Amino acid sequence: MTPIVAIVGRPNTGKSTLFNRLTRSRQALVDDLPGVTRDRLYGTVVWDQRRFNLIDTGGFDPPADQAFAAEVHAQIELALAEADLVLFLADGKAGLSPADQEVARRLRRVDKPVIYAVNKVDGAEKEDAAQEFQALGVERLHFVSAAHGYGIRDLMDDILDHLPPEEEPEALAEGDQPPAPPVRVALLGRPNVGKSSLLNALVGGSRVVVSDVPGTTRDAIDTPITREGREYVLIDTAGIRRQGRVDRGLEKAGVFRSLRAVERSHLVVAVIDADAGLADQDLRLVGQAITAQRALIIALNKWDLLARRPEAQKAMDDAVQRIAKIAPWAPVLKLSAKTGRGVDKLLPLVDQVYQEYGVRLGTSPLNQALEVLTERHHPPMVKGRRIKFYYATQVGVRPPRVVAFVNDPEAVHFSYRRYLLNGLREAMGLTKAPLVLEFRPRSGRRERGGRT
Repeated sequence: MTPIVAIVGRPNTGKSTLFNRLTRSRQALVDDLPGVTRDRLYGTVVWDQRRFNLIDTGGFDPPADQAFAAEVHAQIELALAEADLVLFLADGKAGLSPADQEVARRLRRVDKPVIYAVNKVDGAEKEDAAQEFQALGVERLHFVSAAHGYGIRDLMDDILDHLPPEEEPEALAEGDQPPAPPVRVALLGRPNVGKSSLLNALVGGSRVVVSDVPGTTRDAIDTPITREGREYVLIDTAGIRRQGRVDRGLEKAGVFRSLRAVERSHLVVAVIDADAGLADQDLRLVGQAITAQRALIIALNKWDLLARRPEAQKAMDDAVQRIAKIAPWAPVLKLSAKTGRGVDKLLPLVDQVYQEYGVRLGTSPLNQALEVLTERHHPPMVKGRRIKFYYATQVGVRPPRVVAFVNDPEAVHFSYRRYLLNGLREAMGLTKAPLVLEFRPRSGRRERGGRT
């Protein structure tokens, strides 16, 4: 199992900056406002061929939003419980504070290795000014600069020395296949539609802060889970409002990370508030997934609130047809994260969709289907010349990507492209995943399909 390291400390000590440096990413939000990080944020660190998971946590002090203080502290305690090693981070510029001493006292009660570091010390000459942190009474202090990289190598060497030894991978029996990589699932939606509640229902615990206040989730939060031997990474994203309503700064950065989460996912679960109805912004978010060519599931959350309102159910069913026009392959699941109804159907549906998303199509059936479709509805004449299709081949997966070779690709009208696309999807049994169809001119010799 991959070791876990949790970064803790009071607010605004640079935990998120250090997280970003060690994970070589810009995954965590960084801002001068204390208390930016509310949830636990997971990332992967690879250093000297060792790999471990890193958790960024909220500050131990009450954050700027007092209403979230208890939730943030609960998230920190959960991170400490999960971690194999704790990394304490203090602010060398601000100096030693009673809050630092309180955090250190708490960590002495943690029955696992703790490494102490003082951040914002970007040179040997500044270490003398930070010697007051020796009052913490710890055996070793690291002086580092997360922003500039000073002292990071020594810190990382110390971390690796205290990690549990690597487990030898079990040898595969002859004929066995290596385990499949995790399916990355992004939960996308407007604020307050229940994305975090859905994630908690799937995980079976309080993984992220849940509140009625829109915008509670600011980062894209990764949660690895395993169900019946299958691994998933669930990505809870910040709620995305209409562009004109997005605040500058933190919320805008959270929106950017949500869209980035779509790019690094295999599959998007678009969470829609069934009680509030379908909004134009819901369609825009669905469009983001379609543009990124990701597999898609439409989750109508809070369906329990429509239980005794048949007219509202019908209105929502009718509204979802707007999505069916642009993504007819996307399955719709009605559920309630609060009551649990339908939640147990989501991951099995993810498996079905993901299987189609990565399917490899037989060349012979593919060309037979293309021949049937072009015979059923002949290609149109363009400038006195009929468009001729030669053959088709699959060139990629996730999503399945098919290239059809034709004498004049530019002459294939949009309506005929759509006819062939829908017909091939139906013929090849792709009922729950997108299919990408491209047209190319035939060269002097027959092209071969490749992989992406």
